[in-house]
Parts: sequence; C-alpha cells; structure tokens
Amino acid sequence: MNSYVSKEIIIYLINVLGLDESTIELGIKLSIKNNTPLPILLWSYGMLTIEELDKLYSFLYQKTD
Repeated sequence: MNSYVSKEIIIYLINVLGLDESTIELGIKLSIKNNTPLPILLWSYGMLTIEELDKLYSFLYQKTD
C-alpha cells in the first residue's frame, strides 16, 4: 500500500462502501499514473457511484474539521 493515499480512506472504502482491496489497489495505481485524486478516479472509472463519491468527500471533510 502506498502512502500516497491515507489509511483512513482505504478503511472507509472497504468497510463503508464495500470495495474490494484489489479494486482499491488498481485505483491507487491508476491514480498515481494519471495524477488524479483517488476518489475522482474511482468515480470516473465507475468503481463508485456519484452518491458514494459524495459520501466519501463528506467523510473526508468531517475529518478536517
């Protein structure tokens, strides 16, 4: 796992949104290759719905408060 993505995001993607670890690993690789934020990449490749993307960003913004 790469430090490019926080562990909190990974845990959220697995436990709350139900993504497989292999899906997340692929997303991380593509995110780094394309220099794109992981949540946007997962959504653009159809791995997340717009609702899940919204939930993920809400989670991330709550963490910064």
